[in-house]
Amino acid sequence: MQLLPFQREMARLIAGCVKTTGDWQTPIPGLLLFRRDAPTEPDFCLIEPSVVLVVQGTKQMIVGGETYPYNTSNFLITSLDLPATTQVLEANHRQPCLGLVLKLDIRTLTDLIAQGIPLLERERVNGSTIGLGIMTSDILEPLHRLTGLLNEPAAINILAPLIAREIHYRLLLSNQSPLLRQIASVDSHSYRIGKAIDWLKENYSHPLRIEKLASLVQMSTPTFHHHFRQLTAMSPLQYQKRLRLSEAKRLMLNDHLDASSAAFEVGYESPSQFSREYSRLFGMPPKRDIEQLRHQAEASAH
Repeated sequence: MQLLPFQREMARLIAGCVKTTGDWQTPIPGLLLFRRDAPTEPDFCLIEPSVVLVVQGTKQMIVGGETYPYNTSNFLITSLDLPATTQVLEANHRQPCLGLVLKLDIRTLTDLIAQGIPLLERERVNGSTIGLGIMTSDILEPLHRLTGLLNEPAAINILAPLIAREIHYRLLLSNQSPLLRQIASVDSHSYRIGKAIDWLKENYSHPLRIEKLASLVQMSTPTFHHHFRQLTAMSPLQYQKRLRLSEAKRLMLNDHLDASSAAFEVGYESPSQFSREYSRLFGMPPKRDIEQLRHQAEASAH
């Protein structure tokens, strides 16, 4: 597989920043770097509207039963906050899987579209919220400059917003332009479902009334249900459950809450129900899962 200019240099930079398996939230707003030293089992995650690329190795993302493999020849675009499964397919200690995730700014996309950027790709999106783009030098070059700012921290505040805007512009000229325009359009179903997801993220621990949420985003209840499931591959209640379980996992792992405390914190009334649903999603009971994750973290640090 032929690498584009800058990919080897970006791989060296990311490997220098992330020296062990894991993710690193950089000083650049919205930019996360990742490294995996071996293939992984499928891992549940919640991904925000982002562009994701690897500069070394191969990954795949599974959303709603659809599989999206990507490597150095393409990039992944997600246009909504989505529960997904991610997996590293190719990686080893000599050539780890390296890459980045850059959060998309919907306001920047809307502003650029309003300035009259031509739609070069006419293909229909068909309700999809995720897509694979063709990696080009025009997209990779500003991403290279953005990551390069990690070696020039004094310039981040001034230059990072300008380069990030250029990246959004280049993405709008890519074959993923229809997908990006769909979520940026205030008249689209995707935009309204995105607003509903924003509400769910802020209120996941509270009881959910579907009729109220549908009204909030100015949709009828049947229409809201249909488009929510079409775009996320799950119902609003299932989505809320994923949010609760994901946050409970974070609370147990990072804040050292026990399973019952985490369950009550995210809105469960029954710890036993929480344990059953957690095991169904993550493959093992909460306590065993957290112990295994901590053991893996300790092993990778040595």
